[in-house]
Amino acid sequence: MGKKATKAADSMYCQARYEACENNSDFESREKASEILGIDRTRLARIELGKITPYPEEVLSMSESYNCPELCNSYCAKECPIGRTTVNEVVIDDFDRLALKVLGSLKDIDDIRTSLIAISEDGVIDETEWDEFNAILDSLDKISTNAAALQIWAKKNIKMLRKKEE
Repeated sequence: MGKKATKAADSMYCQARYEACENNSDFESREKASEILGIDRTRLARIELGKITPYPEEVLSMSESYNCPELCNSYCAKECPIGRTTVNEVVIDDFDRLALKVLGSLKDIDDIRTSLIAISEDGVIDETEWDEFNAILDSLDKISTNAAALQIWAKKNIKMLRKKEE
């Protein structure tokens, strides 16, 4: 592999390209990667160096070409003005850790269901129910984040497993 760009080493985009090199040597150079991605080489360099924010369609292209679906989540959670307030960044662990996190976040689902039914019975959330309702929302947020992490893991790894089978 060619020389690594040390100035861009902390960039999630550069790291994703380097990881993609393991399966496709075309991503060793920015020049070849830029051709595959359809992004100007100097623009790709500026993205990897953190000098500019990529367009959503560029992130999508990198995500698909590099087989790195977590790029989209990170972009939305960190860089998109709307996503920063609505999307939780997920951490992609090994499958067993992710499965345990999902199961752990689901362990109280019956209590959440019961509480939500009790709160919604009268159609009003009164001030005595706010703390319980916020706890429900926190639990749902945790479930959602863990489920998203598992989905991203599956997108990335199932595609790689299928390629190995071919």
